[in-house]
Amino acid sequence: MGWKTLDDMDLDGKRVLVRVDINVPVEDGRVTDTTRIDRIVPTVRDIRAAGGTPILLAHFDRPKGKVVPEMSLKQIVPALEKALGCDVTFIDGSYGERVGALGQGDVALLENLRFNPGEESNDDGFAARLASLGEVYVNDAFSAAHRAHASTEALARKLPACAGRLMAEELGALDRALGNPERPVVAVVGGAKVSTKLDLLSNLVEKVDTLVIGGGMANTFLAASGVDVGKSLCEHDLAETARAIASKAAETGCEILLPRDVVVARAFEVGADSETVKTEDVPADAMILDAGPDSVAHVADVLKRSKTLVWNGPLGAFEIEPFDAATNAAAQAAAGLTKDGALISVAGGGDTVAALNKAGVSKEFTYVSTAGGAFLEWMEGKTLPGVAALER
Repeated sequence: MGWKTLDDMDLDGKRVLVRVDINVPVEDGRVTDTTRIDRIVPTVRDIRAAGGTPILLAHFDRPKGKVVPEMSLKQIVPALEKALGCDVTFIDGSYGERVGALGQGDVALLENLRFNPGEESNDDGFAARLASLGEVYVNDAFSAAHRAHASTEALARKLPACAGRLMAEELGALDRALGNPERPVVAVVGGAKVSTKLDLLSNLVEKVDTLVIGGGMANTFLAASGVDVGKSLCEHDLAETARAIASKAAETGCEILLPRDVVVARAFEVGADSETVKTEDVPADAMILDAGPDSVAHVADVLKRSKTLVWNGPLGAFEIEPFDAATNAAAQAAAGLTKDGALISVAGGGDTVAALNKAGVSKEFTYVSTAGGAFLEWMEGKTLPGVAALER
């Protein structure tokens, strides 16, 4: 671990710049989901307990370097105050004067960083302006760590820096999943298209013992192996790529699991007639919308003999019943093993979080990341600028 945590820093009497992700959904000026706000509470609480003054830095939506009133972070303040249980001073315009008036233990929130074009261009001057406001830098926004922005990269190099509680928790979970995992390791990767996860698949076949491929991605691999997938979503132009990934897996000793049976239908809609068939028996006029029960049983067996699970993407079209059955069953099997202490389970990605929530097991996994793009890039083996800037 090449980065420091809050426990390694002297925060007493110091202004602490804290990069957070509170890019939450808002409707009619009200926050509709406070999950991201709730997750920064431990960091802010601990900074105040240590005698520090937290100054929160964040972005909201994509104003592209211009002031867009409806993208102001001011509308987040009420939800932030409720979660933190204290007043929050909102600061726009003249940062320096307002920050200088803060008392020890006060909490402040700066206006949307992306209103300034220097944020997304990682401008050194903007980073220096931010650095002048505090004496310690804390990054608690893993979800923004894959962006080399002024508040995530340049600023971290200008002040004594460390990871916040959420960032440290995330990095620790990912290290247990892929950095230094207990073996055997199984990865479940689903989703619509192979093209969006080429780097991920190429990296995973070198890191894991078993790779379970589901969703539309599995159709491409099935087709590449000579299976007729009917009218299923399939990237036939990536057949050679799929075969290359399979070949690489064979070289590294990674077993690839594709569906043995599938649930097919003629229409992707609620209440559509469906049937379960073997993968080699898909009707020409049908589409694969989920993995079948035999496939799920096979995945469950693999989970039982594994020590670590990394999950990204659903096994089928989970948004519509009954095509959520495979994802639900596999997720519940993983949750049960985790609860019994037999499996370390780490999951992440937008669809993944939604699927696990739908299956009712999010809280039973060892760790569920809400980071999205940053989680995916970490799984791809890429260096994240916001993490690299903390390593010193």
